[in-house]
Amino acid sequence: MSELDIRKEIIETCLKMEELGINQGTSGNISHRFGDGILITPSGVSYDLLRPKDIVFVPFSSKNDYEGEFAPSSELDFHFDLLKEKPEINCVLHNHSTYATSMAICRMDIPSHHYMVGVGGGKKIPCAKYATFGTQELSQNIIKALVGYNACLLANHGVITTAKTLKKALWIAIEVENLAKQYIMAKQIGKPVLLDSEEMDIILEKFKSYGIKK
Repeated sequence: MSELDIRKEIIETCLKMEELGINQGTSGNISHRFGDGILITPSGVSYDLLRPKDIVFVPFSSKNDYEGEFAPSSELDFHFDLLKEKPEINCVLHNHSTYATSMAICRMDIPSHHYMVGVGGGKKIPCAKYATFGTQELSQNIIKALVGYNACLLANHGVITTAKTLKKALWIAIEVENLAKQYIMAKQIGKPVLLDSEEMDIILEKFKSYGIKK
């Protein structure tokens, strides 16, 4: 995929998040590996105003030497660190979807109430420890939470999903929001019954050939 195509896809995915209701305004951000660095949404620019040239390039050699008219997202640290440290992924998507963020505010993991929890790569969707947004501490908390997972909640903040493609990262983000909504609603009418560890082992094996691959 060319650099221009990646820039366009980042903008399209931003607009899709807003259309789906899992993000709004200038909240959330997206990054994509490119060459010897990353392409990332700029800070404080509404999605509907973004142009391909507004997407910021940040080289892995120095996160301070970015290229573009605008500064990179205030959440540059965790995008930069995740893509630099995890060569198996190409994309990081961050949003503030309502139900998943509600669970994050309660600092709760999304447990194994449904087999689709497997989209996160493990037996739950973990919640990373709290740290102020835009800090290196938050980045380190996210990296720890994502060991063995490709999605996590951020305490009092939102959601992170990672994947090889933006299409898959968005799919995971939609599923995480659905899972959070299901769990919250189930708790309102009773005590959710969780799938046990052995069943989740079976599910995770089946997930190796399930869902979006690209």
